[in-house]
Amino acid sequence: MSGLASRRIQQLSQVLWPVYRFFSDSSYARHQGQPGLYDFAIGNPHELALPQFVGALQRQLEPRHNHWYAYPDSLPEARAAAAQALSQRRGAAFAPEDILLTNGAFAALAVALTAVTDPGDEVIFISPPWFFYEALIVAAGCVPVRVKVTPGTFDLDLEAIAAAISPRTSAILVNSPNNPTGLIYPPETLAGLGQVLAQAGARNGRPITLLSDEAYSRIIYDGRPYHSPTAYYANSLLLYTYGKTLLTPGQRLGYIALPPDLPDRAALRDALFLAQLINGYAFPNALLQHALPELESVSIDIVHLQHKRDWMVAALRQMGYELHSPQGTFYLLPRSPQADDWAFSERLAAKNIYVLPGTVVELPGYFRISLTANDEMIEQALPGFAAALAEAG
Repeated sequence: MSGLASRRIQQLSQVLWPVYRFFSDSSYARHQGQPGLYDFAIGNPHELALPQFVGALQRQLEPRHNHWYAYPDSLPEARAAAAQALSQRRGAAFAPEDILLTNGAFAALAVALTAVTDPGDEVIFISPPWFFYEALIVAAGCVPVRVKVTPGTFDLDLEAIAAAISPRTSAILVNSPNNPTGLIYPPETLAGLGQVLAQAGARNGRPITLLSDEAYSRIIYDGRPYHSPTAYYANSLLLYTYGKTLLTPGQRLGYIALPPDLPDRAALRDALFLAQLINGYAFPNALLQHALPELESVSIDIVHLQHKRDWMVAALRQMGYELHSPQGTFYLLPRSPQADDWAFSERLAAKNIYVLPGTVVELPGYFRISLTANDEMIEQALPGFAAALAEAG
């Protein structure tokens, strides 16, 4: 990349090369959008949007006053609804003024990084990651520091995190339930993480901010409790999106929440608000905010999503695939029967089945399956998974 592109964009193009390659130079890129695909690659909907979602937007479409569609920041009614629901789910009193509404968790991450870091700071992220973490850190002018999870368990490696912290560390990004592994980090791990961060912050003379990406915190299986990383460390920001719970990723609605025990909250509110302005006015559109009090209680069918998880895990294991059963998120993570996960993904693509190569999420030797595929797609695709495995063997 050259010409008018800045050095930062050139750096980002290198960071995002596996993602860019998949979406621009793969069988998926060449066939995306064609009818009849078995598309397990991305967490996109494959059925019509929930009627409750559509109805909520329709009921707010007619303007109530002449400012109905004026520039919104975080509208009071929407903040109050989000704060009340979050307080009920977490058993902690989140205040409406501590909810800053954003264009989904993507914008929440960019805004939070802008507000709590300075250029040249180091930001730790956990690998395997959501594939935009490193790029967002670079875009904020910071230095990404990768820490791999514990092999086999996919749990946080607290010793590795402690070793990665330097005097320049200003933040750490943690995602639970984790995309792509599906693991919910257990309380003992999160308590240990909180101790590591508190001790390092005291040693360095500057607090380390925990950015807790909780996009899938309501996509939980088997009746498990969800433990937020923010409950174990005071200097935290909670980042959330409604795009997963509603399965409407194209309608960008989320928030940054300041936990009740966060210090210096008034100054941080101001910093986050300014960061929203300079990150392209990173507030959700007015219609989504007006609808949020209704949308807060709406969710896709988690019971049916769990059924699809159990169905596919059992079927793939019976075929001979090696995979664990995720505790949350939309995703399965089988091992690739070929060392080259990209090549195996292309083998599946030849059977009209599209998955995400593990290389894209820093996990070579695996591939990711999205459970947002509908039942008909799953049923029709399973023979192709079996045939591809037989060919690879």
